[in-house]
Amino acid sequence: MAEVAEPDHGLSPESGEGSPGLYIHIPFCASKCAYCSFNSQPCLAPPPQYLAALRRQIAFWASHAWSRERTFSSLFIGGGTPTLYESELAGLVSDCRGAFRFTDDAEVSVEANPNTVTSKTLDALRQAGVNRLSLGVQSLSDRLLASIGRTHTAGQARGAVAMARQAGFNNLNLDLIYGLPGQSLVDWQATLEEALALAPEHLACYELTIEEGTPFAGLHASGLLELPEEDVVVAMAEATHGLASQAGLTRYEISNYAKPGYECRHNLNYWENGSYLGIGAGAVSCLSGMRLSMVDDPERYVGLVEQGSQPVAEAECLSLAARFRETVIMGLRLMEGVAIDRLQARFGLTPMDYYGSILDDLIAQGLAVMDEGRLRLAAHALPVANQVLARLV
Repeated sequence: MAEVAEPDHGLSPESGEGSPGLYIHIPFCASKCAYCSFNSQPCLAPPPQYLAALRRQIAFWASHAWSRERTFSSLFIGGGTPTLYESELAGLVSDCRGAFRFTDDAEVSVEANPNTVTSKTLDALRQAGVNRLSLGVQSLSDRLLASIGRTHTAGQARGAVAMARQAGFNNLNLDLIYGLPGQSLVDWQATLEEALALAPEHLACYELTIEEGTPFAGLHASGLLELPEEDVVVAMAEATHGLASQAGLTRYEISNYAKPGYECRHNLNYWENGSYLGIGAGAVSCLSGMRLSMVDDPERYVGLVEQGSQPVAEAECLSLAARFRETVIMGLRLMEGVAIDRLQARFGLTPMDYYGSILDDLIAQGLAVMDEGRLRLAAHALPVANQVLARLV
């Protein structure tokens, strides 16, 4: 790889850096799913102290010079299950919209589990300015939902979609998982066909991964987790692409499909390695190359905020080379890949200069394609994208 001279780093915007996103993390769920490694914990009655701590951090960051100089293009409240806070969540959205400057057409998203939404909560969220709802459906098979520890039913998922439409949500995402224990290709096709019949504007379909420290990891290590064979999982991925395309959804990222104009702008900013501010336990910020990670434990997070301390667990100033690599690797998750001229303008580097023979080999092997001024993964490399991208780290 090429040698890179490192300039002094500040928090001023990089050349070509767009509007940042704002992320708020709610680390509470009704129960912990067997596959989940996210920073979340079971909690039927989420503590009001956590919301109070978030509000103090929102006020702190809204007064920070980095935030004052920027206009945010998205707000995403995720978790966990933010809607455990029910109608209180709308007040948090209003606080964010009042504290920070947003673009007129800002995308405002909230994640929800199907059995935690009510018409009252959804109406309150809409009135607060939420214009995108992401439902964690995962499957539309009651048998599979129970086996992975989900607390909702397929019927509740269908009901949540109906309530969202009635509340006026016209930008709806459904999260689904394939490759589940005991899931056949027929099972997955049935879930996918039913999900598409609900006419979501966006669909996120993730292959199950066995994450260290989860109950599934323990079962897998003991040989007690019967996962679908690799060829079946590949067939599931192929079915996803075919059925989603037939329904008018375009694949724009390895795991994400959308109707034209409904791509998730908040996540696009991540994949383009833009700046974002994260508030909440375990949240991560990337402020023009300065990475901050908040403490994971919600009680410790609240305690530090109440003491007037900043709940930062780690801070790292990323080098120019690291930011360039991350931008290439994240950008190659997108079907359109990365634009060579934008990389040159932003970092003064191109993939050809930086990676040299490594990139030459990927192109020669037909895993990467360079055309029309862009670098992207070849279509047949998408199923093994992680292995390909690992060569560019």
